[in-house]
Amino acid sequence: MKKVISISLGSDKRDHSVETKFLGEKFLIERIGTNGDKKKAAKLFKELDGKYDAFGMGGIDLSIRVSDKLYFFRDAKKLIKDVKSTPVVDGSGLKDTLERIAVEYMEDELKINLNQKKVLLTAAMDRFGMAEAFFEKDSDVLCGDLIFSLGLPVRIKSLKTLKIIASLFAPIVTKLPFEIVYPTGEKQDKKNSEDDKFKIFYKEADIIAGDFHYIKAHLPKRIDGKIILTNTTTQKDIENFKKRGAKSIITTTPSLNGRSFGTNVMEALLVAIIDKDPAQISSDDYTDILKKLEFKPNHINFNN
Repeated sequence: MKKVISISLGSDKRDHSVETKFLGEKFLIERIGTNGDKKKAAKLFKELDGKYDAFGMGGIDLSIRVSDKLYFFRDAKKLIKDVKSTPVVDGSGLKDTLERIAVEYMEDELKINLNQKKVLLTAAMDRFGMAEAFFEKDSDVLCGDLIFSLGLPVRIKSLKTLKIIASLFAPIVTKLPFEIVYPTGEKQDKKNSEDDKFKIFYKEADIIAGDFHYIKAHLPKRIDGKIILTNTTTQKDIENFKKRGAKSIITTTPSLNGRSFGTNVMEALLVAIIDKDPAQISSDDYTDILKKLEFKPNHINFNN
């Protein structure tokens, strides 16, 4: 049996484990949250090194890519400094593929006309693939990176502007404690703030897309008729969106035993299947294996 595990700075309330088969081979897929405890996460990476076929790094990005340059998060590198043998991925290698597929799925399979649809993308710096896909569909995209990560009400409306801002902020942001720019641990379980200054961005949108925890952080009481495109969701998360009036939810990763895992877990799974150094795995490699596995986005329509 091959084993993959996500070690996350997120809440342990989202922990999950599933045994399943892919291409005739058994897999154990696990997720362990450390409630924002970086020392505990680093210890787990060290202790489990060599005992799993691949690690997913959850609740934190390893790096941000701006054009052809990578900026590594200082905190993330510290977490895996003692890992010697098990490959570590944060989902970024797969995001570009999965998230483009999800946008195409919305138009081709769900027959959603994305032309001029108003899209709120909560953070695009680590989701350039999703951002590019929406811009290519001529959607009216608002990239909320400065709004949701730094609380600055600055609207980013083009990829060109996003790249300029990313080049300015990435060298600074990646050196900050990660919890300043992203909710970790108990912050993920707190009741969302429903801050009035954020409501307008949700209200304007037809589609609310991007990282789940950024979406959740300031989610209004009512999101009637909104389409949600995100990553990891539990059954409780799905019920919350339904209660608030969402039209539907689409997750970029498929449902496994009633739960969609994070992109970092799915990338770790594919790395274990492909059995190559992640640095040597191309987008075409990921696309080919996704087709073989028949992985598709998961869609739940609340209007049915």
